[in-house]
Amino acid sequence: MAGGGPPFSLGVETHDGLAALVRAIRAEEDGKQLRKELAANMREALKPGAEQAKGSIMGMVSLHGASPALRTSIARKIRPEVKLGGRWSGARVKAFKTKNIRGFANAPKRTNRPSGWRHPVYGNRDVWVHQRGKLEWFDRAFRGREALYKQAVESAMEDMARRIANRAH
Repeated sequence: MAGGGPPFSLGVETHDGLAALVRAIRAEEDGKQLRKELAANMREALKPGAEQAKGSIMGMVSLHGASPALRTSIARKIRPEVKLGGRWSGARVKAFKTKNIRGFANAPKRTNRPSGWRHPVYGNRDVWVHQRGKLEWFDRAFRGREALYKQAVESAMEDMARRIANRAH
């Protein structure tokens, strides 16, 4: 689940099967294209989770009509991410930082925190207020569905492994 530190995400971390699959793909003549297809299929498997998280943040109560819209900006930054090889391999749904949104780059993380965040009142930099977002909106979007998304990603990996194995026959 999403921890206190970056990256703010839920995902399927590296395991031996993914590393072996990536090695097998590299050995293929059209390995680059196969990697692209595998990554696309893994992202596609996580899209329902990303949509669920987007819907969850859009359900956060907004008392003021400030612009740019915070909820919309956060929702735009939620997307599935896949990396094959390197320091981290795996698939995850990640809420990226919201740069240039009212000076609130960590909005996804802060709105999810039970303790909320502090900020100065607009027009009066001497007065600070404490604000809370929608409690655990990101975490709740995935609660109880982690196994479903993990299975969908693993299914995409198995399909690619089967494709490569069939080429050898």
